[in-house]
Amino acid sequence: MQNTPWPQAAATGIGSLPGTDPGEANRVVAGELSDLPHLAELPGRGVGADMIGRAAGLLVDLSVEVVPSGYRVAARPGRDHRRAVDLLRFDLDAFQDAVEDAKPAVVKVQVTGPWTLASLVELPRGHRVLTDPGALREFAASLSEGIAAHVAEVAKRTGANVVVQLDEPMLPSVLRGMLPTPSKLGFVAPFPEPEVRELLGTVIEASRRASGQPVVVHCCADKPPLRLIRSSGADALAFDLTLLSQASAAVLDEIGETWDDGATLFLGLVPTTAPAQPVTLKAVAQPAFELVSKLGFARSLLTERAVPTPACGLAAADHTWARRAMSLSRDLGKAFAEPPETW
Repeated sequence: MQNTPWPQAAATGIGSLPGTDPGEANRVVAGELSDLPHLAELPGRGVGADMIGRAAGLLVDLSVEVVPSGYRVAARPGRDHRRAVDLLRFDLDAFQDAVEDAKPAVVKVQVTGPWTLASLVELPRGHRVLTDPGALREFAASLSEGIAAHVAEVAKRTGANVVVQLDEPMLPSVLRGMLPTPSKLGFVAPFPEPEVRELLGTVIEASRRASGQPVVVHCCADKPPLRLIRSSGADALAFDLTLLSQASAAVLDEIGETWDDGATLFLGLVPTTAPAQPVTLKAVAQPAFELVSKLGFARSLLTERAVPTPACGLAAADHTWARRAMSLSRDLGKAFAEPPETW
């Protein structure tokens, strides 16, 4: 496995984009983020295109359906499952066409991680999948098998190395016991870190084994559990750096330890929606340069083991800003490699 299959000064996106046209979305990604293009996600299309439905469509020998409260385990594949599978196939067709001429050496796909998936899918009686240890393990194993098949399909279609990004926005809620029970009168008990680490680690390892490439884990919460994610085996960690502008010394230490341990950081820097006032490249880059300064690292670390991204997904942006956010991310990668003297 290579440590960084993408070139230095590369930038990428987190995943989601606005709109409903996969052809246009993937063409924009391929044009703006050519060093590390990602398979565009378009949740605006509704059921099956959102992060949970999309991941559920990858599951092997498990299926879900839509109920008023969200997604629920189903006895057999039905209309909702088929819709998710079809939407992903359309996306893969569009992505294949978009990168055909450029033939990038590496591409990225995003998949909902096991804890977030098990947090947001219900068992038949309404409880979350993660409340049943057997169901939780079954979901993790099914997801791992589905990711392997997905990676193989993307590699076959693009001829590129495939980097897997596992999205775990619910991880802090799992650890802190912040998930409501079906009655809404209580909360699911917090899960101990060793248990969370072990299960996440099994899916990370399965993804790495399938791709032969580093695995990224993304958590856009205001307090991402970076140390736990790294100790679970993640090679790279993606988070919203703009949320940590007032981070405590303890949080900064955790970032520093993770970086010092050899991980690559995908730094979310570009606003996800158009700001009220125009932004400059220098202003967007400043949190990254301030971070290395506070931690006592050389600026060269941003080139060696950092990848700039939008702060999170761009589904809420308009099309103009989504394109601008990706181009700013690309320009940030170049600025990391060769920062202007005035910075």
